[in-house]
Amino acid sequence: MVARFNGFGPKALAFFKALKFHQSKVWFDENRALYESDVVEPMIALLGDLTATFASKKIPLRADGKRSIFRIHRDVRFASDKSPYKTHCGAVMTRSGSKMDNGLLYLHIDPEGCFAAAGFYMPEAADLAKLRKAIAKDAKRFNSIVATLKKGKLSLGTESQLTRIPRGFEAFKDSPLSGALRLKSFIVEEALAAKSIASPGLSSAIADFVKRAEPLLRFGWMALD
Repeated sequence: MVARFNGFGPKALAFFKALKFHQSKVWFDENRALYESDVVEPMIALLGDLTATFASKKIPLRADGKRSIFRIHRDVRFASDKSPYKTHCGAVMTRSGSKMDNGLLYLHIDPEGCFAAAGFYMPEAADLAKLRKAIAKDAKRFNSIVATLKKGKLSLGTESQLTRIPRGFEAFKDSPLSGALRLKSFIVEEALAAKSIASPGLSSAIADFVKRAEPLLRFGWMALD
């Protein structure tokens, strides 16, 4: 049985700060127990709490235990930075529990900034086209969703946005929908205060964020299904 979430350990962020400096297998192995106790075990508990909460609210997001947490080891095969370890912890919840499923909640624990994000991150070309077509087909509904997100103090991120309108949507070049149709990801994000991650209340705060982001997730799932 998964333990209830009581907050990340008091040394969780300090562990990642030290790891950024050391970046060696010897140091990591010496501190692996701390990583497990203050980061991994609390994250598994948090994912378990959220899975139960979402099930009770009929929000189709769930985790698959430790498999929902991203590996701390970096893939350095094609990277110029050969640092072997990530200096943050990331985990994802989806409808199936698989990291590869469309429509997600992503959790990021990092000394340089913790946050929760929800939506559709860099979908494959065919799925991206479906999302864009759904926006173009029902502009009124999409605009209503954007307004609802704004009321919940959320807005779509514009970091991954084309400079030109994508092929097939030229008719919307000068439309108010142009910005949304140029997006390559449909994501809303909210910062999590560093002091909050040690609190059991973090689970409720994330659940509240997902409730406010739910209209975006529902819209995308309907478009893709």
